[in-house]
Amino acid sequence: MGISLHAANMEAFETVTKMGAIDVAFLDRVTFSDRGLAREVLSLFDQQAGSLLTVIRETESTRMRLEMAHKLKGAARGVGAFMVARAAEEIETATDEIELAHAISLLTARVTEARMQLADINGNA
Repeated sequence: MGISLHAANMEAFETVTKMGAIDVAFLDRVTFSDRGLAREVLSLFDQQAGSLLTVIRETESTRMRLEMAHKLKGAARGVGAFMVARAAEEIETATDEIELAHAISLLTARVTEARMQLADINGNA
C-alpha cells in the first residue's frame, strides 16, 4: 500500500510540475479566453501576491499572517496558481516555528515561480 501511495504522489507531483505555476487552461476558462482580461487579472494577482507575501514574511502577528495567507490562497486559486494556494495553506496549518519557516520558504518559492511565469505570459502576449 505504501508503494502505490508513493507512486500516486509522484504522479500527482509530475502532473502539477508539467502544469506550470499558473494553470493556463483554468485561467482561459475563468476569463472566457479573453487575453486582455487574463492579463489584467494576472497583473492584479502579481501585485497582490507580492504585497501579501511581504506581509506574511515580515509580520510578527500570527493573526495577520493567517489572514494574509488566506487572502493569497483565495487569490491564487482564482487565477489558477494552485501551487501558490497550496503553499499559502501550509502557512495556515503550520503548528510550530519549524513548520512555519518551511512553509514561508515554500510560499516564497511558489510565488516567485508564479511571478516568473506571469512575466513570461505577459511578455509573450
